[in-house]
Order: sequence, then C-alpha cells, then structure tokens
Amino acid sequence: MNHEPDFFQNLRAELSGWRSWIDRAIVLTYAIAAGLFVVGFTIAADWAFAQFESIYHRWPLAVLVWTPALTALIAWITLRWFPGAAGSGIPQIKAALSPALPPERRGLFVSLRLTLAKIVLGVGGFAAGLSVGREGPSVQVAAGVMQHARRWLSPGSSIDTRALLTAGGAAGIAAAFNAPLAGVVFAIEELTGRLEARAAGLIITSIVLSGLVAVSAFGNLTYFGVIRVPPLGWELLGPGVLVALVSGAAGGLFSRLMAVSLTGMPDRFNAWRARWPVRFAAAGGLAIAVIGLVTEGATFGAGSETVKRVLAGEVELSPLYALLKGVVTWITAWCGVPGGIFAPSLSIGAGLGDVVARLADPSLSTALIAMGMAGFLAAVTQAPLTAFIIVMEMVDGHSMVLSLMSSAMLASLVSRMISRPLYEALAEHMVAKAVSSPARTEPENER
Repeated sequence: MNHEPDFFQNLRAELSGWRSWIDRAIVLTYAIAAGLFVVGFTIAADWAFAQFESIYHRWPLAVLVWTPALTALIAWITLRWFPGAAGSGIPQIKAALSPALPPERRGLFVSLRLTLAKIVLGVGGFAAGLSVGREGPSVQVAAGVMQHARRWLSPGSSIDTRALLTAGGAAGIAAAFNAPLAGVVFAIEELTGRLEARAAGLIITSIVLSGLVAVSAFGNLTYFGVIRVPPLGWELLGPGVLVALVSGAAGGLFSRLMAVSLTGMPDRFNAWRARWPVRFAAAGGLAIAVIGLVTEGATFGAGSETVKRVLAGEVELSPLYALLKGVVTWITAWCGVPGGIFAPSLSIGAGLGDVVARLADPSLSTALIAMGMAGFLAAVTQAPLTAFIIVMEMVDGHSMVLSLMSSAMLASLVSRMISRPLYEALAEHMVAKAVSSPARTEPENER
C-alpha cells in the first residue's frame, strides 16, 4: 500500500544527518573552485593568445621560430612529466570513467596535478598560436578539481568518484561555453550514456555554481554574440541539407584521420613521431606557422574571433579556410600538446557553411554558418544533441532550433558511416595502454 511522503518526518531525517550536510558543503565548495579554475584558465588563455598576436603583428616572420620552439618545449614537458595532459582532455575523462580501467589507474588521466599542468601547458599552446581550444581541456581541469573532493567526504557518502568526475566534466563544458544546458546533455551523451538519479542533482548543482562563477567573471554573454537570422523559409532547405552533408562527410574524415594519427597506427610519420617526438612537434609547429603566414593569421588560435567577425559581417573567409584550419588543427593534435578541438571544429564548420552560402545564396550566410558549426562538431564528436545545443546557446540562436538540430543529426549520421566516435576511440586506446603498461599512478596527496 502506497503512502504519501511525511514532510516533517523527512525534514527531521534530513536535518539529523549532519555529516551528509558537511559532504554537500564540501562538494559545493569544490564546484565553485572548479568554476574558478576554468575562469582562470580562460583569462590566461585569452591573454596568452593576445601576446602571440602582438608578436605576429609586429614581427610576422618571428613565428617561424617562436611557434616551432614553443611547440617543441610544450611537447617535451608534456611527454616527460605530464603525459596524461596531452590532447583534448575529454578522452581522459571517458577513460577514467571506463569500467575496464582499474580504479588505481585513474590518476593517469585525472588529478589535481594534471589539472594544473593542463592549465599551464594549455596556455602555452595559445601563446604558440596553435590551433587549440580551451573547452575540452576545461573538462579535464574541472573534473580534476571535483574528484579531489572525494578525499574529504565521509566513508559512507553516496557521492562516489564517478559522480564527481561526471559533474566536473559537465561543469567544465558549461563554464567554458557559458552553456549550462549543453553541460547536462554532454554528461549524458558523451561521458556516461545515462544520467543516474542520484548523480543528477550533483551534476546540475555543479553546473549552476561553476556557471555562476563564469557569469560573474565575464557577464551573461553568448560565445559568438547574437546572430541576426532573417526569416527562414523553404529556400533554406536545399543549402541546409548540403551544409549538413558536407559537414558530416568532412567531419567523419577528419575524425578518422585524427583517430588514426593519435592512436599510433603504423606508418612512416607515426614511426618518426614515436622515435623523435620533440623534433616531430617542432616540425609540426613550423608547418602551422607557415600556414598561418600564408592565411595572414586566420588559422592561428582557436578561430573564435575570426568566426565572430564573420558573423558580424566584418570580414570574409577564404574558400580554403575550412581545409587549412582542419590541417593545422590535425597537426596541432598530432604534435601531442594539450589542447582541445571543440572551438577549432566550430571554426572549420563555419568555413564550410560560408562556402556553401557563397555557392547557394549569400543572404542565408549567417544561418548556414551556424548550421555548419553544429554539423561539423556533431560529425567529429558524433554527439549531435550536445553539438546543436552548444551552438544554439553560443549564438543565442533559439530561432534556429529545428535547423541546427536537423543539421547536427544528419551530419552525425553521415559521419557514423565513415568513422567511429573520436573520443570513444581515443579513450579505448588510452585504457588499453594504461592496463597493459606497468603501474604508474599519481601520488595520493596530488590527486
């Protein structure tokens, strides 16, 4: 026989459990700290890239020395002391959440030490002008902070490490993009595959607190501003489908190329990379510098500012922008430096949308650029819900919900015919490597 809840009895039970309230306070404190770390990372990354741009505008040819040298230094430090900080950060969290990974090996992928290293080395990547984003790294940064809370919780606490990692990863995405809804969807679609009832409150609370910290620092601003979309009708159907198909095919090929390169498939270049990783990084940095000079600086950095200016109608992209931005993003990741691909993927997608708009109807340029961003990001990550919500929240594009959703879903479907999900492939490779390698974990006092 079902009984209605007794409010006063439940209230007394809640208030009598003083230790659970202490645990909650600890988690809330760490959620705020995670937001502060992401905000600090954002400010430092923006400052570092501004310094790079200053060097580039004063002495353009200096990047032919500066970028390769700093890329080689970052790769050497990462390989020598912080191998778990290399790359995006999202595969590391997926690996840490994998049931196949022994709990004592989680320190290889997430810890407070790696959080600090990710920030410093990630900022270095921006200072070098590499094609990196800070959103993927923000996931590892925030998760590293959140999981550290476990050492202060009571032994009987229902908040486990998996819940803390998931909450931290979601909070990292939400704070980095100022997109709280995307953080929730990201936790479900990319990290866990489902949202357990007991973890839901923790995840949402972490997103809210870290998001409040970000909003307090930067204001309630959208990532790419507010786009001005003209009234849309059936004239968008043909070009929109074309953008989704092109983005899906390009994103699938890009994802497959990244997976092959980063998992060390046997070929001449990966053999050279394995034998001389620092020299390989220097060569990659030189290639990035040369392409940046050829494109007059358009391919340096994450590409966010370039997309902002394109959406505002201030500049025009080269028809080859998407291709060249994809190349420098691939080379950057292949060099083994810490840095994400979310923001560069959005920039590549914007370039694809711009090309289609020029061929079809320039008056639809803004809408097609937004659809290209959602489509390419969905194709690379094969997480269409996260992709379209991120773009919708970043451009305040609520009037384009159906268009963005359709583009992301179709592009993801095309990508699945070409490649496996990128983050899943990288996470499985990391887990297999960690399980087969000799035990090496972070010291307990650094987790």
